[in-house]
Amino acid sequence: MIRQATPEDAPDLAPLIILALGHIACIFAQSDDPKDAIPLMEQFIGSRGNQYSYENTLVYEDESGVIGSIVGYDGARLHELRKPVLEVIRKSDPNFSPGDETETGEYYIDCVNVDPAHQGKGIGKKLLNAMCELAASQHFKRVGLIVEHVNPDARKVYEKVGFYVAGEKEFMRHSYDHMIREI
Repeated sequence: MIRQATPEDAPDLAPLIILALGHIACIFAQSDDPKDAIPLMEQFIGSRGNQYSYENTLVYEDESGVIGSIVGYDGARLHELRKPVLEVIRKSDPNFSPGDETETGEYYIDCVNVDPAHQGKGIGKKLLNAMCELAASQHFKRVGLIVEHVNPDARKVYEKVGFYVAGEKEFMRHSYDHMIREI
């Protein structure tokens, strides 16, 4: 079942979102271990008004609990939603400036993740389609995301649900394909 996330989902969602964030979670935690970012991510997920908030998250839940999620929002709101996250990170790294991975006019999928034990079952595709339906219901014509060049498996999943490469973006010192899906 796919449903809107709640603040109570934060403990289940934080480890999943950290899987999707990868090296970015290490930057957030100022650590070599992405798991050190779990408390910070729980705080963001459980709060309103930031890019990782439960407000911007759909969860996939089965009888065993939350096993996947997707975070998305209006790309025009990136700076507003990122502000609380930057305030925390800049306490330890005052010059941190990640760059913009999305743009105005695009509903942006920030991260999609499925518990590794449940990957390959079509859950990611269902989450992507659900987020695209949500974007369409908000009158968006385009959904975008970025995928690292070193992650061809994720790119294949995105292509299977209708995304295509529209260009490249540099983000957090890594090169990404900017993929979009017209809806």
